[in-house]
Amino acid sequence: MRIYNVRIDAVTAQEAVERLIEGEARGRTVFTPNAVMLDACRRDGRLAKMLNRSSLSVADGSGVLLAARRQGEPLPCRVAGIELGERMMREAAERGLRVFLLGGREGVAEAARDRLCGEIENLLICGTYHGYFDKTGKENEHVCKLIRASAPDILFVCFGFPVQEEWILRNIKKLPSVRVAAALGGSLDVWSGKLRRAPRVARAIHLEWAWRMLCEPKRIKNLPALIRVAFLQK
Repeated sequence: MRIYNVRIDAVTAQEAVERLIEGEARGRTVFTPNAVMLDACRRDGRLAKMLNRSSLSVADGSGVLLAARRQGEPLPCRVAGIELGERMMREAAERGLRVFLLGGREGVAEAARDRLCGEIENLLICGTYHGYFDKTGKENEHVCKLIRASAPDILFVCFGFPVQEEWILRNIKKLPSVRVAAALGGSLDVWSGKLRRAPRVARAIHLEWAWRMLCEPKRIKNLPALIRVAFLQK
């Protein structure tokens, strides 16, 4: 289905993991559109075209589910990017696949690595790098070289929309070992312990967005976008 001309694939989190990791194919990409991203695509069709270049596009947010229902094409469930990433890491640990964490401020990816490796048995995080580098110049080439040397199977890119998606599409062909590159926004901040995710009860009743606004008041500016996508769709 499409919302504001953005393709959303009707899959569960487990189906998404299986589709991404099964087989030996390389260079798959997964993006996780939420209401704010879709509202940006409403205003700028170029962003929609960019998101549609992904191998898989999953619904990250209750606003996306509401919009799909209003269009008469309900999706099976929300697939939160952070939960998809965690499922992929657990699958990677079972299969002996290597993971690279890219993004966050200096030290955040390393802290996330330490916590994740302590929580997921046999998880191999083969490299990390912060997200504050020149993404078009020599430093970008240095980062790509570092990733190639680490030879990850799975690459998590956490710069925020639309920078992370643009970076993945521009650089994925330079990273031949990568089976899957996933754009996961602020996941590293949560995995590192820098931010706390909403309690399970808030997530269960589709109010994680409200929790995030309470914890990070700057996110209140996103409320109109969520309302437009979930209820108006004009």
